[in-house]
Amino acid sequence: MIRHFFQIAWRNLLKRKFYSFINITGLAIGMTCCVLISLYIRNELSYDQYHVKKDRIYRVLQTFRSVQDGETLSSATPGDYQVWGCAPVGPALQADFPEVEKVVQFMSPVSLLLEKGEKRFQQDNLLCMDSTAFDVFSWKMLYGDPRTALTAPNSIVLTHTVAQKFFGNENPVGQMLRVDSQYSYMITGVMEDVPPNSQFTFNGLISMSTVRKYRAEMFDWWGYVDFYTYVLLKKNTSISSLDKQSSSFVKRRNSGDKGYAISFEKMTDAYLHSAAKRQPGPTGSLLNVYLFSCIAVFIMLIACINFMNLSTARSLERAKEIGVRKVLGVRPSSLMIQFLSESILLSLSAAVIALVLAQASIPMIGKLSGKDLSYTNFLTPLLPFYMTAFAVVVGLLAGIYPAWFLSGFRAISVLKGKFKPPVEGVSFRKVLVVFQFTLSVALIAATAIVYSQLKYVNRHDLGFQKDQMLVLNFEGDEKVQQNIEIIKKAIADQPGVVSVAASRAVPGEFLPNAGTQIQTPQGQMAEQAPFIYEIDFDFIPTYHIPVIAGRPYSRSYTTDSAQAMVINEAAARLYGYTRPADAVGKKFDQWGRSGTIIGVVKDFNFRSLHQAVEPLTLRYGYSYSLNRISVAIKGDNVPETLAGLRKTWSQIVPHRPFLYQFLDESFSAQYEADQHFGQLFTFFSCLAIFIACLGLFGLSTFMAQQRVKEIGIRKVLGSSVSGIVILLSKDFIKLILIGIIIAVPLCWWAMDKWLQGFAYRINVGPLVFIEAGLIAMSVALITIAWQSVKAAMGNPVQSLRNE
Repeated sequence: MIRHFFQIAWRNLLKRKFYSFINITGLAIGMTCCVLISLYIRNELSYDQYHVKKDRIYRVLQTFRSVQDGETLSSATPGDYQVWGCAPVGPALQADFPEVEKVVQFMSPVSLLLEKGEKRFQQDNLLCMDSTAFDVFSWKMLYGDPRTALTAPNSIVLTHTVAQKFFGNENPVGQMLRVDSQYSYMITGVMEDVPPNSQFTFNGLISMSTVRKYRAEMFDWWGYVDFYTYVLLKKNTSISSLDKQSSSFVKRRNSGDKGYAISFEKMTDAYLHSAAKRQPGPTGSLLNVYLFSCIAVFIMLIACINFMNLSTARSLERAKEIGVRKVLGVRPSSLMIQFLSESILLSLSAAVIALVLAQASIPMIGKLSGKDLSYTNFLTPLLPFYMTAFAVVVGLLAGIYPAWFLSGFRAISVLKGKFKPPVEGVSFRKVLVVFQFTLSVALIAATAIVYSQLKYVNRHDLGFQKDQMLVLNFEGDEKVQQNIEIIKKAIADQPGVVSVAASRAVPGEFLPNAGTQIQTPQGQMAEQAPFIYEIDFDFIPTYHIPVIAGRPYSRSYTTDSAQAMVINEAAARLYGYTRPADAVGKKFDQWGRSGTIIGVVKDFNFRSLHQAVEPLTLRYGYSYSLNRISVAIKGDNVPETLAGLRKTWSQIVPHRPFLYQFLDESFSAQYEADQHFGQLFTFFSCLAIFIACLGLFGLSTFMAQQRVKEIGIRKVLGSSVSGIVILLSKDFIKLILIGIIIAVPLCWWAMDKWLQGFAYRINVGPLVFIEAGLIAMSVALITIAWQSVKAAMGNPVQSLRNE
């Protein structure tokens, strides 16, 4: 019987090739989208899951809030904590809590000049890490002993990619690398590259004992922040014990800091579920995962709706077949099984096509999403089983209503020729069309909002000059620092150079916080922890940062380099000054330097537009604290200017490579994840709209065929082509208008949630929804009009002869 059902199903597919093509194409594209989106979501959910002991690894979150005398530390919110903290907390936790098996700490990434013979590379993302790293994390060592690799000072473990740059495929353990032209590090191991689905993004590990060798004292400072701390709990223990005792632990260990508190976070929650600041690596968006999950469901629903609409609309074609079968004794349940068999066969055919399309599309989706979506993650042994199950479920979902609808026809009415499709079937089809275009309009509007926000981000006035700004990276090289003014002058003398400045960091880069006391309007010294830029005399004028009160640093004042500070408007407000001019002349105390505030600059976006402008101090930086040289250049002959700078650099700094980046490009890199989201969102939205139009095309074609005689009679009676097209289109237009009305509030709500991730955002007005509605209406009308015009221009004689 089952074989008979599938034979009949196959014959029906071949008999109605056009509608079978539309159904299979819609289902195939829908399934392809679902497979690709599921692959993307699976990648997002897999971050840090490769660690064998992941369920026992927790991060220590720390907060350093300012609490004045007489105040108490209220309960902190998740957003108050940061992953970046002090060093003493790790050993103290291990000493005080028997539940802690291991503690591993690492510092902020550094960039070092590595040399071996003639090979020389400026290698970024190197971490100083404890020797317990390989006991806690599941990183595979290719060469060397993981138990001792990070024990001795001046030891370094390279990743496989970095090791290959210097040594090819040979084992380099025991060989020496020259570091920053003054130190020698021994290679004690080579490990596999860190998986791409990891919050850790380093290229090598340096033993923490190397840092202790030169700066042992900072490992005892609770106020010095530059460490990330992870703890591994013993088996059969719970983090709740540490959570409950965290307050008493802090009071016991760091009673002098009333604003200090700690918390714990599961390592596997770091990528998608963490609200903590100062993350050690990339973070994802749980909202994006939900959005793409919804898009996958929407696309599949749209494809299934197409199937339902076409199957129920073509009910008259199969009415007699159903009537004859019922007269011959076929039960309604058997008819339902037959129609479901047709649906499942269609779905299985679509699944085969979807597998081929998905495999071919993986590289493109990987590029759009910026993720490493490999074939190995796609081609699993269980893939055929999953796809078959998925196809059966889709077939049942798409076919259950048409099967119930068709099997319910009354045999007597059908065979007497008195059968008319039930009104509820027509109404249900209208509901499905409305649902389709509700989703389509919402997706069009959402895509427009996403791109408008990204355009706004790229064009927003940041408050400083980032165009035609070249940043030379010398990563704190002592020889460069000692001759910084000579090097700046040599660069400034080059044709095409407008001005030159030096600083510890540039806008868009990592900044430290600094415990800073500033005199309040009441005359008291209040301590806060604003961000800090260490800059030279030329930084503010080179970046064209407006000074709105007081003055910038100047060589004309001998005290500016030791007893002066410039702050931004946000910092002035933080210390109680509503008028920036009132902060000028007030006392400050910061990192061993005291003096007066000489100026206030206008707030500028030194970080991503995801965050509001935060309090900032611009401190004069001595040469030993500088890492970057900013060069403002003319835009008329950039290649020639770069060539001249490269030549000058090789003459005055021959021991370092000429490393540069354009500030606008590096600053825009902060929005790379947003750009990938926009591209991926647009791609799948377009496919969803295409599937909806595909179904509409099939439905309008069928409707035109059903009304061919009516069209012929109207033409004979003098109706124009335009009048007939309007007649055939107006029912669809009404449904699309209803879809637009429903889509607007739904889309506004969803995109308002997404826009909340930006401190600086566009205002979503009615225009974007009007445009989305017009686009959807235009696409739908074009889809319908092709068949409508074709039917309207047909020869009425031929249509009236048809019987």
